[in-house]
Amino acid sequence: MRSIPSLIVCSILVLAACGNQASEEPARASTDSRWQAPTRVAEGPASTGPWRMNDSEFHYLDDATVALLDDNELVVVWADNERQTLYLQRYDADNQPRFDDPVSISRSPSVFSWLPRVAFTDDDHIYVLWEEIVFSGGSHGGDIFFARSRDGGRSFDEPLNLSRTPEGAGKGRLTENRWDNGSLDLRVAANGDLLAAWSTYEGGLYFRRSVDQGQRFLPRVTVSASEQYPARAPALAEGPDGTYYLAWAVGEDPGADLRLARSGNQGETFGPPRTLLASAGHSDTPALGVDSRGQLHLAYAESPDGPFGPAQIHYAQLNGDGDVLKSPRRLSNPEDSTQSGRAPSLALDPEDRLAILWEHQPDPGNRPRGLGIVFSPDAGERLTPMVVIPGSDDAGGGVNGSLQGQLARKLSMNSNGQVAVVNSHFLPDDYSRIVLLRGSAPDP
Repeated sequence: MRSIPSLIVCSILVLAACGNQASEEPARASTDSRWQAPTRVAEGPASTGPWRMNDSEFHYLDDATVALLDDNELVVVWADNERQTLYLQRYDADNQPRFDDPVSISRSPSVFSWLPRVAFTDDDHIYVLWEEIVFSGGSHGGDIFFARSRDGGRSFDEPLNLSRTPEGAGKGRLTENRWDNGSLDLRVAANGDLLAAWSTYEGGLYFRRSVDQGQRFLPRVTVSASEQYPARAPALAEGPDGTYYLAWAVGEDPGADLRLARSGNQGETFGPPRTLLASAGHSDTPALGVDSRGQLHLAYAESPDGPFGPAQIHYAQLNGDGDVLKSPRRLSNPEDSTQSGRAPSLALDPEDRLAILWEHQPDPGNRPRGLGIVFSPDAGERLTPMVVIPGSDDAGGGVNGSLQGQLARKLSMNSNGQVAVVNSHFLPDDYSRIVLLRGSAPDP
């Protein structure tokens, strides 16, 4: 069986039909004063050959993620598939790069490194978690790697393999032949511990914690182990009382509902999974946050026609047990049901300002173009109208990247309500790009 999902192959075929347009992107002022003009982080070629495992000729940039500090310094991490390497660039508050050249993280130039997560702390530590396409005897390649920088991103320690499994770690299986890569999450707890979670093609969902800033990780904890309903797209969050929450979706079920498990002992064990927001549709790709009162905020994609039909982004508020406090609200394209939304990200700041971002899909038959977003100044009580972030849709004609799976985390918000967003653009046989966009949330 091939280790690239047929879903992605179909997406690449759609991309090839998009045509070839000029690669020069004109500078555009934002039409929304909340958003700055985009900053181009990196640019490269845009070609994809047939899947030949780690010998595939995938020549494009993709998989951007971002982390923002309170002083508005930030880091962007992305995958260069031609070099099979993850890179990092750090930016000051004026979007000037700190390093002359991007910093290499993954140190495995013969193996693809995909869909990273990044965390940035005030003591200049940077933590990166990603999927690496290591083949170790199973039917699918994949292990979960972690690396840290203790000098603000100038250098990284030798990466650690956290999974060491033949199960295909990092795969978020939908069906036997279709899955998303990048099925993993990373979070820094309030006490400084590092929390990592990932799923595997075989169905398991696993958790590991580090209590020494990533020097070592405690033994793996199994959260779920259902081969019949494989876990995918895990999302970690922490409550103000130190409770860990882990939400995920499941595959092999056209009417799948989300799951939630809790840990009250810092991840040593997790309680039994609970089903959330049962519906007749297919629920997927949860994004989870906890506000200062301990209330859960959940964004997810819901499709009435199964996992491959048009989907909409919904938002719900739950209590700490997972009980619904308010019925889910539809965020994406509320006036146009022909459009679609995928793969949300969610952020909360200490003032309980909320941001929810997602892949905007104006034509459900083609790949997403641009990123939709809504804000709340008051923990979800009021929501701004949905907008497509200016500059997140490519003026040159490219579509959103995420060619290896739409499970990226593209949003970060600091305690001052400042927002950083990243996106990748792909125009076949012309260019691939990583772009950075900055904005601000409404005042409370």
